This record gives sequence, structure tokens and C-alpha cells, in this order.
Amino acid sequence: MRAARLIRMALLIQSSPGLTAAALARELDVSERTVIRDAQALQEAGVPVRSERGRVGGYFLAQGYRTRLTHLHPSEAETLFLSGLPAALRDLGLADAADTARLKLSATLLPTVRAAAESSVRRFHLDAPAWFREPVTPEVLPELARAVWADRAVELTYTRPVEDGAVSTSVVRVVEPYGLVLKAGTWYAVTWYAVARVPCGQDGDDDGDWRTYRVDRIAAIGPAPGADQAFERDASFDLAAHWEERSAAFTRALLRTTVTVRLTSHGLRRLPAAVDRAAIEDALASAGAPDSAGLVTLTVRAESEDVAFGQLAPLGADVEVLAPASLRARFRERAVALAALYETRPTSPQGESRAEGEDQR
Repeated sequence: MRAARLIRMALLIQSSPGLTAAALARELDVSERTVIRDAQALQEAGVPVRSERGRVGGYFLAQGYRTRLTHLHPSEAETLFLSGLPAALRDLGLADAADTARLKLSATLLPTVRAAAESSVRRFHLDAPAWFREPVTPEVLPELARAVWADRAVELTYTRPVEDGAVSTSVVRVVEPYGLVLKAGTWYAVTWYAVARVPCGQDGDDDGDWRTYRVDRIAAIGPAPGADQAFERDASFDLAAHWEERSAAFTRALLRTTVTVRLTSHGLRRLPAAVDRAAIEDALASAGAPDSAGLVTLTVRAESEDVAFGQLAPLGADVEVLAPASLRARFRERAVALAALYETRPTSPQGESRAEGEDQR
């Protein structure tokens, strides 16, 4: 375990000279004290690690030194060959480049490691698109991907979604594309939109904001007017962290309806499988103590009353809606309709009534 960490630490210092003890501690998930001890261990093993103090200080390797700890363990090779989605690479226009890279990597591996890497491809396949929907590759995706690689600002013509019978409209935006995200078969572009075309991280941040666009709604893409050079990318931007934060906030923003319910213990156990995942944590936190009948009252959020009705109805008699009154009325109407349906005399499969005590032979 420690040997693997020492190797990773040496490679981190080699690839990113000047990393501080705090930065290395975050990367390696250890304490700064452990980083200091590991640096000493590397020095004792002959790796010329040195630390420098000051504003531009950190850990460095001796000038010209390159560690030779770059051979791959079979498990590492297996993981490396899994680190890509074939469909995503094809959508981005990178399938040929990826195939060539895999061939080059395979040619440099030892035979035992090469076999391990190839076996992983036969055993695992990552399929990103969701079920029951034919994946469609947006025509503008390859061009947008090239702009992301080149840090090149682009002009987008974006079609806004149609709601409540409204006519779709298009807007034109000049943005700096920072990354692309594939979510359940749908591509999204994460961009910096600056009104005054001020690069992110520089003076003028108040005039811009991060914007996320569904790529399949981008009708056209072209070079930004006057953007002959690459924009200066904000080095602190973390695409994965940004997406996680914004997607969580977006999901919560959709939950605009608050419903108060009373649940049996069985209903409380079933609730996480019924409502939105983003709502369940807050819902359980709002739960009061069980009453004398063992029922628990809590509030749960949903996109709308229609959605809440569809989510809570399968819980049947294990849930009672207390508010809003309009939703409670809908459940009352459903209960009356069900009671009326099941109070009628049972019928045979052919639709003929069966009298009580009738011979069923």
C-alpha cells in the first residue's frame, strides 16, 4: 500500500513540479505529516526529491531526473483500457485516435500486462445512453469538441425548449467552451458566458456566468467574432466538481412543490424508492417522532402536484397526504373510485356476475 503511494507521489512531483505538501496530501488522501515522511523515504530510496520554501516553493525532483517507475501493473493496465466510452469517443470524432493510442500502448506493454489489458475489454463494456431512447449524435458535437480542445471561443445558436405550447425561440451566444459532459446519453456543453467577453478568472467576472447548454439544442456553431486567438483558460476550473455542484443545484431547483404526508413504518421504508433522490435526504431530515399510532409526519418536495401524485400513489394506504389540500382531494377522489370499483360484485373472466354460493364447477 505504501509502496504504491510512494510511486504515485514521485510521479505526481515529476508531472507537476512545485506541488505543496498540502496539495500532495489532497491528491494522496493522507496527512501533510505523511507526505513529509514519504518524501524522506523517497530520498532514502535514491529518488532526488527536494522541498523549497516560499511563495513559489513546493516539492521538486532534481533537474534532469526522470523516474523510471512508469511500468504498468496488470491491474493498472486493465483499468486504463476501461477509461473511455467507445460511443462517446465516436461521437467526439476521436475513435480513430483512441484506437491508434490503444495499439501504441499495447505495443509497449509486456506480454503479460498486454494480455491483462485486452481481457478487460472482453469483460467490461460501458454503455452510457439510457434505456428506451435511441441515442442521437448532435451534428455540431465534433466541432464543439475541437473548440474545447483548442480553448477557442465560439458563437452558438441555441434553441430554447418549448413549454406549454409556446413557440420555440433561438438565441445567439458567444461563449468560451470549457468542457463537455455525457449524462445518460445526452451531451452538455459547460461554458463561460461573458457579456463583455472577459475571460473567466479576470476582472469583469460580474459581467458573466457559467452556462450549460444541451448540445442537441445547438442549431449552429461558428467562430466567435474577433476571436482569432485562444481564450485564457481558468486554471482552477474543475469540470467534474463544477458539474456535480451545478447538477445537484439544478435538480433541487426543480423540486418546487412541498407535500406534507403521514406514513406508516412500512411507507417510510418504501419512500426512498418512490420519490426523487434529491428530495429524500431533506424529507427524512424533516421527519418527526412517530405518534401514538406509529405514524411519522414529514415534508417531501416534488416537481409538481402531478409528479407528487404519481410518486406517492403506489404507496397506497401506507401514505396519507395532509397538504396541499388540492393534492389531498385528488387522493380522496382516487380512494373513492377504488372503493367503488372493488365494492361491486365480482365477475367471471367472461364478464358474467357470479351469485354468492353459486356452483363454480
